[in-house]
Amino acid sequence: MEVKKIDGVELTLSPPAHFKTSWIGQNRVKQQLLASWLVLEETDLPLTPRIIGPPGVGKTTLAYATALELDKPCYFMQATMDTRPEDLIVSPVIAEGQQIRYVASPLVSAMIVGGILILDEGNRMAEKSWASLAPLLDQRRYVESQIAGITIHAHPDFRMTTTMNTDASTFELPEYIISRLQPVIELDFPTAHEEREIIKYTLPFASDELVTIVVNFLQNAHNNMMPYTVRSGIQIVQYTLKLMKISGDDMQSCLYSAIQQVVGDDGLEYL
Repeated sequence: MEVKKIDGVELTLSPPAHFKTSWIGQNRVKQQLLASWLVLEETDLPLTPRIIGPPGVGKTTLAYATALELDKPCYFMQATMDTRPEDLIVSPVIAEGQQIRYVASPLVSAMIVGGILILDEGNRMAEKSWASLAPLLDQRRYVESQIAGITIHAHPDFRMTTTMNTDASTFELPEYIISRLQPVIELDFPTAHEEREIIKYTLPFASDELVTIVVNFLQNAHNNMMPYTVRSGIQIVQYTLKLMKISGDDMQSCLYSAIQQVVGDDGLEYL
């Protein structure tokens, strides 16, 4: 565990994330994210974009794959309606000998080391928690920990983005927060070619026939305004292959079962 001392207070840093991923297609949105994080000269500051789109279209994958391209440590935080300001900054824990140890959140850890923070599903977080980040999201570039009694300034290399789902189960953020989360990067459903490439990248052992059927299914669903995403397609292909392996049944019957169990009976009409 890495420890950093700020104003005499020791903070135990959270570890960065490590997993394999790649961004396929929609190069325009990756360029927009890179442009948001770019610093043009010494007096310039990076922007804090919000990536919006339906659940399952790859918003988090876009952010993480772009962070990997920049060769920076990447940290994740999952926002929920229960996320408190202290969860975002510094939390006290009881260590050995009943001593209090201060643990830096992934966000603060990214600030300290100059990494990238991805705040996932940011519009599920209440205004009180967002308010604690307001000084970080403008030219001040710091957060304050009331618990540890310190002010933490962001490393010049620190970057941040938040993903936001365009569904109903979210909070309306106040204007003073929205004005700090700019620009808006909109992510939509991939094309058929992109969906095929994504599924084949994720499941290289899947047959071309099965992938083609599922991609056509997804495109039919998109054309009929159904919220089935490439994530759903990956799950359908995965589960179809697993059912075939366990049951020995043919691909078609297993595919029908997979669609019913992943997206529901209504999905069958888009095959």
